[in-house]
Amino acid sequence: MGRIDFLGTGNAFTPFGRLHALALIDQKIMIDTPPSLIPQLRKYGISTSKISHLLFTHWHADHTFGFPFFLLERKYISDTKNEQELNIYLRPGGKEFLTNLCNMGFPGSLENDIDKIANWNEIEETKLAGTDWEFERFPVCHTPETDPHGYELKHKSKFTVLHCGDSGPCEEIEKRTGNANVIILEMGMPDIGDFPYHYTPKDVKDFSQRNPDKMILVTHNYASSKNNLEGFPIPDLPENTHQLEDGDAITFDENGSVRLLKNSERK
Repeated sequence: MGRIDFLGTGNAFTPFGRLHALALIDQKIMIDTPPSLIPQLRKYGISTSKISHLLFTHWHADHTFGFPFFLLERKYISDTKNEQELNIYLRPGGKEFLTNLCNMGFPGSLENDIDKIANWNEIEETKLAGTDWEFERFPVCHTPETDPHGYELKHKSKFTVLHCGDSGPCEEIEKRTGNANVIILEMGMPDIGDFPYHYTPKDVKDFSQRNPDKMILVTHNYASSKNNLEGFPIPDLPENTHQLEDGDAITFDENGSVRLLKNSERK
């Protein structure tokens, strides 16, 4: 009934075997636009014109710098007649930030089409037209200058996904965890110091122990993928916590039963 694909699972440093974190819901709702966005979509046969809703979590480069390429692809390749609706959801000031990014990256190519190509929305919660989903945005604990937020995504079946964006442990995540079926956490740093703006393996273990009945998915990983010997090794985490690899996905049915699909099982 529902599906979330993780086309990338790495942090800003793209550890060995990982591209930047990228989640795609039912092939219509995309969260953030990392620099590696276009190759990620092409690898899995997904056209930019199929994305109807784009949600932003914050303004760091590994979550935004693919945006000019995304619009360029839609304008000149996948939706040349501008027939497919695109709705963008972001915080106040986000439109100016992304417009400036487009003008710096492709001056003369996109600035006159910013309002034609997309509908810009600063609302904090809404139903996503043409899908079975609605969201509520909530603040998280990350670099304050980036205006960081996560998304509580509710399917019409009441299945709820908590996408925490980039965040260290915070009260807002803890408060919303009780209503969620699946919690998506970032784990951007190893246990080598104090990093309040990121979950570390210790933080994830503590979170998992407090929520043993929840499915916890780890993305934005600092560690290399399981098939790579270089870089940081994958840490040991509790059984209810899954360190995603690029290309993994989850599906769920009307009863809330969740299945984790590894990249090798993709269809």
